[in-house]
Amino acid sequence: MDYRPPSRVTVAVTGLLSPLAIFTPPLQVQRSIAVGTGLIALAALVGLLYYGRDLIVTLIISAVFALILNPAVILVMKLRVPRAAATAIVIGVAFVLGYLLIAMAWGQLSTISEDLPTYSSRISELWSKANDRLDQSEKKIVDTVLPKNFLEQQQQIQQKPQEAMRARRKRYGTAASGAPAQPTVQDVRIVTDPKPIVTTLYRYVSGYFHVLVMASFVPFLVYFMLSWGDHLSSTFQQLFAPKDRYAAGKSWMGIAESTRAYVLGNFFLWVLLSSVSGLTFFLLGIPYWPLIGPLSAFFSLVPYVGLPLSVVAPVLAALAVPNKFKIVITVAIITAGMHVVAMNFLYAKIIGRRVRLNPLAVTVALMFWGLLWGGVGLILAVPITAAVKAVCDNVESLEPYGRMLGED
Repeated sequence: MDYRPPSRVTVAVTGLLSPLAIFTPPLQVQRSIAVGTGLIALAALVGLLYYGRDLIVTLIISAVFALILNPAVILVMKLRVPRAAATAIVIGVAFVLGYLLIAMAWGQLSTISEDLPTYSSRISELWSKANDRLDQSEKKIVDTVLPKNFLEQQQQIQQKPQEAMRARRKRYGTAASGAPAQPTVQDVRIVTDPKPIVTTLYRYVSGYFHVLVMASFVPFLVYFMLSWGDHLSSTFQQLFAPKDRYAAGKSWMGIAESTRAYVLGNFFLWVLLSSVSGLTFFLLGIPYWPLIGPLSAFFSLVPYVGLPLSVVAPVLAALAVPNKFKIVITVAIITAGMHVVAMNFLYAKIIGRRVRLNPLAVTVALMFWGLLWGGVGLILAVPITAAVKAVCDNVESLEPYGRMLGED
């Protein structure tokens, strides 16, 4: 093999690039830079989620409604109805059903407002009886622990300053007794509210104005997401390289399936619990059972604090039943039992198998999104985490994170 010496160009290029090799950072420094860059990007993402929460939450809620209603739109399209018309029909039916539920709830609330004076008197009566029992118990404890003449000695000690004050009044008159002088007409000041009622009402409503504005966009966003669903799906995949489009499509389908499974599973579980709770309260003679049953079932689905919340409404309604305090305890026990059965057995079968998130991931997600977005974050925490897991399961480089969030 013949040896050829390097040309002058090669020597020159090598001489120019050799100093750059000296300044190349070592592998450990490169890793530190990558970690720092990742932390900065994560902090920027959290800041974007916090300051842009109104827009992001509105988009997420609209997307959730669109994913739920999409099967119904496809079903209507099988009747040879165009997608835009099918979307309008489905959204119209959803509005009618929502209006009927709100009308039923409003009817029950109007009934409660009419019976509120009787209910308040019943609660006051129960409260006074409870205070009387506590006073009697306290008196028995005091009589048992303290000596018999202890209370008499305390009364005598309290009467001595009063006797000295009466003697001082008799000797020096009322002015020397230290009693505060009665206010005269000149001392009375009429304080008026300088703020008009319109200003007060505006200041109260202005805090929720942006929420109402964002909520008004939800129906339109849902309609456009459903009517342009095929276009959005195809253009979404075009954003990725040809080799990554299959994974992007599977991730899109995984997000839709997990979100739909979670929301519809909770809805079916709420309907089941509402029916069982309403029938149970009706048999026990609890007033307002058509409203109390669904309300208790809804609070029962709240993670971690659902048990005490689900018991509050039935117990308050049972207190209105006169002379039947045992029903209150019975209602509390039955409601707690239904909550335990629903969340430990039915929830795992209906929702847990499809979402497949471990309890630690759910807890951390609730803490994070609740701190970031408040009550709305608690509602959206599980669907968002399930969507993140669906993406991780379909992207090869993110599969370890998907296994960390899952139960496997």
